[in-house]
Amino acid sequence: MSSPLPWSSIRLFAMDVDGILTDGTIYVSSEGSESKRFSIVDGLGLARLRDAGIELAWISGRFSDSTTVRAKELKIPHLVQGKNDKITALKELLGKLQLEASQAVYMGDDIIDVDAIAFAGIGVTVPEAQDEALAAADYVTTRSGGNGAVREICNHILKALHR
Repeated sequence: MSSPLPWSSIRLFAMDVDGILTDGTIYVSSEGSESKRFSIVDGLGLARLRDAGIELAWISGRFSDSTTVRAKELKIPHLVQGKNDKITALKELLGKLQLEASQAVYMGDDIIDVDAIAFAGIGVTVPEAQDEALAAADYVTTRSGGNGAVREICNHILKALHR
């Protein structure tokens, strides 16, 4: 990376859920209910971005009630679940918001995220991501998914907004 990333141009922070907002673990009880562990640190970063006027989106390949509950708690305005075609979801969202790809960060960790990572103005992944996601990313967080990686990106965007 020879030049700094254009954090100040970002107007949309879109991300995968499992492996990004969580550590990728899903807890399933014997009754079949599911739960996930989300980071409070990441949540506060997202709330600060939302309050600063940055659009937020979660794009998940699978549907989860836990994800729906957490998105409602954090007032995430754009929640897409059950969609493996992340690039199409991202393009549709950018069109709806009348934004360019250069104004978006996309953060994902697996093969189904690669096209969206590569398409976004800033493509981000986590250190434990699949090799394809690592190769496509402009930035790899120092923190792991579900453990402050999202907050790390929030902080970059917030710092750029307040220059």
